[in-house]
Order: sequence, then structure tokens, then C-alpha cells
Amino acid sequence: MTKEHDEANNALVCSGNSSRCAQIRLVASDPEVYEPCDDSFALVDALLAERANLVEFKPNLCMEIGCGSGYVITSLAIMLASQGRTGVHYMATDLNEVAAQVTCKTLEAHGVHAEIVCTDIASGLDRRLVGMVDVMVVNPPYVPTPEEEVGCHGIAASWAGGEHGRRVIDRILLVVQHLLSIRGWFYLVTLTANNPLEICLMMREKGYESRIIVQRSTEEESLHVLKFWRSKDSPPQRESNTANASSDSSYFTLPRWAFWRGR
Repeated sequence: MTKEHDEANNALVCSGNSSRCAQIRLVASDPEVYEPCDDSFALVDALLAERANLVEFKPNLCMEIGCGSGYVITSLAIMLASQGRTGVHYMATDLNEVAAQVTCKTLEAHGVHAEIVCTDIASGLDRRLVGMVDVMVVNPPYVPTPEEEVGCHGIAASWAGGEHGRRVIDRILLVVQHLLSIRGWFYLVTLTANNPLEICLMMREKGYESRIIVQRSTEEESLHVLKFWRSKDSPPQRESNTANASSDSSYFTLPRWAFWRGR
């Protein structure tokens, strides 16, 4: 995809909503970081479609796993702020340290704030955040690839998903169940090859309902943005306030953002 193509798509996604999502011209970039593309735009489109519900939902903590350029978490923060929703805490993680730095720049360029954690999915955060995340958004590495490419260094880690593109997705599903609050919502980008129906059935067995928010076909892939929430019939998950729990993450700061490195 070219930068010009991405900008055109972003213009379509944000048509009439220019103040409600991140602008491509303000999104920072680096050769080692995945730039916003069709899957990113589909996820933001899903959040825009859910905007009224999200505002009414009044989330306290929103989190993105695999933030890349920061386009999605920035869009979510702008979206809620534009609707008068204040006091929301935003957090984003990425295994790629360069991506964490790029996300910081994107947030700064748009005048919004988030805590950035450089870690594998949510490693080092589980005790701190168990049962606390109200909105989770994930555009995972979903492309079917050889297993040895999963978790590799550099930009390839942002798309390499292993067999059926599910290696990382299945790990994320386990983490999400642990971190989501009782009322939490989870938005996930999937490819047809990932078998979205099977993912929904797996989550149903764990007590989650689901539906497709956005379905979009491109020249290269067919994308689904799925939304999950805990069924009213599922047993409640005990929530724990672990803000004071010890962590094995080291901490350093970039201007205005807390930037953690998990281990």
C-alpha cells in the first residue's frame, strides 16, 4: 500500500468526522513500524460506528495491544474526548520499542495522552490490570506465516501470525479474558483465514457473546472487526485492584508519557 492510498482511505474513514479520529498526516512513522492500513482503518471505522455506545458506556480504562504507529489508540482518545468524555485512562502496548516511541509521537501530535508499555502483549501488567480494562482494541498479527516468523524482530512481527494466523491471536484471547472488566468490551480485527466463527465459539465457551461490527473486503484480504462482551449468564469474574502490586517492569519516561518496558 502507498502512503497516498492510505491517506485516501483515511479520508473516507473520517469523512465528516475529521475531529474524531487521528489524521494520517500527523501519524508518526518509521521503517520498522507498521503504518495505518486497511485493517487499521476498519478498526477505527468500527469504533466510530460504536461511538455513541462507547460514550454512553463511560469506560474508565481503554487499552490497545499492539499499538504500532499509535493510529488506533489516538483515534479512540480523540473520539471520546470529542464527545465530552473526560477522565479516561488510555494504555497501549507493543513488543517493538520503536513502535512505542512512534506511538508517543503520534499521541503528542494530536494533543492526547496515553501510557505506553513496551512488552509482549501484556507481560508484566497482568497483576496490575486484572479485571480493570473496560475497552480493549487489538489489530493483531493475523497473516498466516511459517511458525518461525512469529515474534521476530522488526516490522514483520506486526503481521506474522503463524499457522492460520492464529498463533498470536490465541495468546491474546487468554490475556483479554484476564484483563477485561466484568462489563468490558473487546474489539478484534480478524482475517477470514483466522476462522472468525471458531474464535467466536471459543469465546462463547468462556462466557462471551459476540457480533461483527465491520466486515470489509479488499483486493488482498477479507477483514472482520469483532466485538466481544461478557454474557449476562456467565459467572462474574472477581475484580482486583492491583494498582499497588509489585511489577517486574522497568520504567523510564518520554515527554508527557509514561513509557514502560515489560519483561
